[in-house]
Amino acid sequence: MSASIDYNKYEAVIGLEVHAQLLTQSKLFTSDSAAFGGLPNTHISPITLGHPGTLPFLNKKAVELAVRLGFACHCEIERENFFARKNYFYPDLPKGYQISQHTAPICIGGHVPIFAEGNSRNIRLNRIHLEEDAGKSIHDLDPQNTMVDYNRAGVPLVEIVTEPDLHTSDEAYAYLTEMRRLVRWLDVCDGNMEEGSMRCDANISIRLKGDTSLGTKVEVKNMNSIRNVKRAIDNEIKRQIELVEGGERIVQETRSFDASNGSSFPLRSKEEANDYRYFPEPDLAPFRITEAYLDEVRATLPELPEEMLARYTQQLGLPEYDARVICDDKATAVYFEALINATPHHKAAANWMLGPVKSWLNEQNAGMEAFPLTPASLAALIALIADGKVNFSIASSRILPAMITAPDKDPLAIATDLNLLQDNDAGNILPVIEEVLAKYPGKVAEFKAGKKGLIGLFVGEVMKLSAGKADPKLTNELLMKRLNS
Repeated sequence: MSASIDYNKYEAVIGLEVHAQLLTQSKLFTSDSAAFGGLPNTHISPITLGHPGTLPFLNKKAVELAVRLGFACHCEIERENFFARKNYFYPDLPKGYQISQHTAPICIGGHVPIFAEGNSRNIRLNRIHLEEDAGKSIHDLDPQNTMVDYNRAGVPLVEIVTEPDLHTSDEAYAYLTEMRRLVRWLDVCDGNMEEGSMRCDANISIRLKGDTSLGTKVEVKNMNSIRNVKRAIDNEIKRQIELVEGGERIVQETRSFDASNGSSFPLRSKEEANDYRYFPEPDLAPFRITEAYLDEVRATLPELPEEMLARYTQQLGLPEYDARVICDDKATAVYFEALINATPHHKAAANWMLGPVKSWLNEQNAGMEAFPLTPASLAALIALIADGKVNFSIASSRILPAMITAPDKDPLAIATDLNLLQDNDAGNILPVIEEVLAKYPGKVAEFKAGKKGLIGLFVGEVMKLSAGKADPKLTNELLMKRLNS
């Protein structure tokens, strides 16, 4: 049946819900450790377990991190805040309810810019709100029983909810990549989906292209990587189209994605908000955010990736691709920022970051933090090239590896010790040129007959015979003069 279906006549409508664990030392409503790991049920207390008579108290750092993220996402910050109880029974929810924000999210509206399918656009946000995490049910340690670890229960989360603004799995992939970069950039969350500190649920529906009404949505959960979110969305879009084309009805439900075979299966029918019996949390007083507090938080914000991208392209004149790669990772952007403050050769600096530096990091399977050279050292190597003392090929293949082995050694000293300084003496280069031209008389005749592209061959041979020391620019000039004489 699927072979005859025109999948392209349908459009998907996608909204994403991202849960990000906040980088606080303690939990949202107790001083229990919020650290990942630890022996099961060791980061707990009577407050985490919801014992009678215990009272929660709000973690101020969690509020600050939520506000930081709200500013970065262009949200309106709610001044008057309170928490609510979201009631449902599940073994990993020790109190029998979750403390969350319902009618008064701390961040309202906003947007996140993405670049997908060759286009830049903003994905609108509905809200960002604070809530506590649940514990973790473990089903594979005992064939007869489910184990429960409450270490994660009470860890502070923000839930970031988009409007139904996405239409393809590629856009979802770009959005999640941007969101992960943003929470890491702001030190709000470590973004490790494999450890569960950033999780995503996708709400997906389909409609005929050109239709403006929303179809019946299905929520897909349990995706532990951005790649699996993309796979799950593609699978769900295909499943829904085939249901409709087969004359069946799409049921509003929650499904779980099985990464091993790329399919999903139903978990439960979709709950509505009233199923949770929300009511204001009686044990927590409302909290008010003042303008002075917002000014304090705003002052701590770093330059955001989208701002840095604009500055690199508009002020430094970098190609957009170069700027995007540099801004993809905060550690790389911080290093590059220090590098361009140490050298005026900004395009060359970008070329080094995207070329030799990135290649070395890939070979080492390491992040920018592991690169052993300071920005000042790399700037000194770039200066050697700009001053005509070495060429890029020698600098990248010979001097850079030597600098990495001895990070404290000056690149000029290394070039001198290895006899790599470029020869700018025409008297030394001309005999090498004559030797090359004598070796290739046929190629010389072809050049003089109009095959000017052969100049690259001659320059390459001169560089080879001079062990890379001949100045390429001067070599090119001398060759052209000699060949055109």
